[in-house]
Amino acid sequence: MSQTGAVWLVILLACLAANLPFANHRVLAFGPRLQPHKRLVLRFAELVLLYFVVGGIGLLLEKRAGQIAPQQWEFYAVTGTLFVTLAFPGFVYRYLLRHRS
Repeated sequence: MSQTGAVWLVILLACLAANLPFANHRVLAFGPRLQPHKRLVLRFAELVLLYFVVGGIGLLLEKRAGQIAPQQWEFYAVTGTLFVTLAFPGFVYRYLLRHRS
């Protein structure tokens, strides 16, 4: 896989993973279904966990492509903010749109 392909793969994974906690009522999309719904705190905990999973995949792809660049706290602040921004459509769908019963 080329570097461009790896970058797009990480971006696509980040978009999907950021919206996954808001897409269903299951824990990490594979666990038990919670009735009647998942709490917002659990959704945010899943969001943080998935941020680290996607970051780990990105780190593995970077290591495979060559030397890993050292990062400071600013990198993690920006990528965390970007991940939360990517989760906005799922949040809007789950909490701000009116759903018919």
